[in-house]
Amino acid sequence: MATFLYKLGRSAFRRRRLVALLWVALLAVAGIGAATAPAPTSSSFSIPGTEAQRAFDLLEERFPGVGAEGATARVVFKAPEGQKMTDPAHKAVVEETVAALKSGSDQIVSVTDPYAVKAVSQDGSTAYVSVSYKVSGMELTDETKKALTEAGHSAQGKGLTVEVGGDALQSMPEQGASEAIGIVIAGIVLVITFGSLIAAGLPLLTALIGVGIGVSSITALANVLDLGSTTSTLAMMIGLAVGIDYALFIVSRYRTELADGREKEDAAGRAVGTAGSAVVFAGLTVVIALVGLAVVNIPMLTKMGFAAAGTVVIAVLVGLTLIPAVLGFAGDRIVGRKQRLGTAKKSDKPNGGTRWARFVIRRPLMVLLVGVLGLGAIAVPAASLEMGLPDDGAKPTSTSERRAYDALSDGFGPGINGPLLVVVDGDKATAEKAVSTIKGLEGWAAVTPATPNKAGDAAMITVVPKDRPSSGATEDLVHDIRGATGDEVLVTGATAMNIDFSQKMNDALVPYLALVVGLAFLLLTVVFRSILVPLKAALGFLLSVVAALGAVVAVFQWGWLGGLFGVEQTGPIMSMMPIFMVGVVFGLAMDYEVFLVTRMREAYVHGERPGEAIVTGFRHSARVVVAAAVIMIAVFAGFIGMDDQMIKMIGFGLAVAVLFDAFVVRMAIVPAVLALLGHKAWWLPKWLDRALPTVDVEGEGLAASSGEGTPAKPDLVKV
Repeated sequence: MATFLYKLGRSAFRRRRLVALLWVALLAVAGIGAATAPAPTSSSFSIPGTEAQRAFDLLEERFPGVGAEGATARVVFKAPEGQKMTDPAHKAVVEETVAALKSGSDQIVSVTDPYAVKAVSQDGSTAYVSVSYKVSGMELTDETKKALTEAGHSAQGKGLTVEVGGDALQSMPEQGASEAIGIVIAGIVLVITFGSLIAAGLPLLTALIGVGIGVSSITALANVLDLGSTTSTLAMMIGLAVGIDYALFIVSRYRTELADGREKEDAAGRAVGTAGSAVVFAGLTVVIALVGLAVVNIPMLTKMGFAAAGTVVIAVLVGLTLIPAVLGFAGDRIVGRKQRLGTAKKSDKPNGGTRWARFVIRRPLMVLLVGVLGLGAIAVPAASLEMGLPDDGAKPTSTSERRAYDALSDGFGPGINGPLLVVVDGDKATAEKAVSTIKGLEGWAAVTPATPNKAGDAAMITVVPKDRPSSGATEDLVHDIRGATGDEVLVTGATAMNIDFSQKMNDALVPYLALVVGLAFLLLTVVFRSILVPLKAALGFLLSVVAALGAVVAVFQWGWLGGLFGVEQTGPIMSMMPIFMVGVVFGLAMDYEVFLVTRMREAYVHGERPGEAIVTGFRHSARVVVAAAVIMIAVFAGFIGMDDQMIKMIGFGLAVAVLFDAFVVRMAIVPAVLALLGHKAWWLPKWLDRALPTVDVEGEGLAASSGEGTPAKPDLVKV
């Protein structure tokens, strides 16, 4: 592989104008496609194989037009102190609001009158209007959302406190600010790392081109492939991360080759042949992790994974072709001014990576124990992990949704924020029996009479839990209803759907881990020609992810240091968080593993002893890996400042996971384990060595073909 990529890198360097023109043309085509395509909507969300999904499907069939999967909103009215919502003046305001809502949009299915459906609290202080829509919150038009907010504002000005809650006003978090902060920090880190503005700007430029093509392609195909608007967000985050990483690795190797006295074209070829080989396999591990999301069997996640994987493939191709082409345009400016003028003094002093590697080699057992025990202690809270989906109660108190949530809880009890919808597949007698059975259970605050459909062969029952939607008591109530009633009674609604979604994610975690880690283990066995090195890589990754989950539980579930990170309401951890962290962090962790350890392997197969190879790997790669990790931490940490609890949790989780994996696992535990293993780290059974394909990631074939001699065969016996 190294020889093929060497030729590809030289060719791209030599034909740089053609290569650059092709990538710019691809970007233009993708951009035009995105600009002319219909605006992406929220993709249809379904959870195949769950009771909640079967109930939704039954509702669509037996209650056409009910908008079972459509958005909902609640306009909550609170009377001034000492007054009641049943007062004539306040009642008139509410009725005006109901009329305004009904005429405000053709996307509305129904608007309830609180006085007709008894949606007034017992003390008369609070009332609410329920609004149902035909489509999801992401598909509502701006006019519909404006009509909803204006109706609330109009009533607000007439002596009532009015708040609007529900998912009708949901919107994608504002893009741009977080990415911009991350890019600025990335630029600063790259300038410090390379000492050259051109060298620092090149990874950013190529990463943005790759992300631009990937995200534009997703936007252009969104309607055709039913891709949700969140798909491009994930692709942008992953694409930007790996794009900068891959460019950083190749540019760094190119500068090293130039410093060794090679001609520019040859240096570009060797950079792509060696660091580019590492990029290919690092990219494959990311693709495996993202495509593996298909095992969860949730269409939305599968599409997100495939789309993000496509962006990673683009980032790899950019690294192998566009980067050497741009290096050709950069010329001598890719190195610092002193190097160009020949005034840079070559120092024999060991750099930080060398000093750290020597420290680890002298005390490997101590470093290993401190790293493992430290991460193990941080991982302890993960044993108390509770999964769910945050509701409006987790939003900041500054939002109308949170204030509406609190007002409803005060007036009607917390369960009103997450009513359960029970669908009965049967006649009136079956429905009445279901109502009677539910009332015999514990944990409910209200059970409405059954509402049959026109045909009389199905009915709907609304059950209001006593506790808040995300509580364990509400989850117990859902399970109790399902256990006490027959197969013809199905529980659904947003709360039940969240419970089923969490269970689905929980059930898929172990198979997903087995698939991703297993395939990556095989891939890394081919790359490193070793059994123990891939095993150590996988175990180290699991340790860092569990530690990161422990930190997430401590902050977002237990509330430790919650004020520091803007956590106003603790609760369950987002259901997809563990799998999401596994997929994203695994890919980035393997980037660092492959780039750092392939350099050690390269030194080892060229005759260095195990300890010397570790020092060589750190001397050449530690600075680059640290820079890449700092950039990624900055990018992810930028999301912690956002108001949305889910985005905040994702940003925090990914930032601490990269911190733990890059600085504790890859920079400390990995060299400590390799130092303890010695020659045994690179042991591979002879029969397996013959069976595995030879990919030559270390550039051994390049050394032989250029007349530099065949590397000395390492002594696999002496340790």
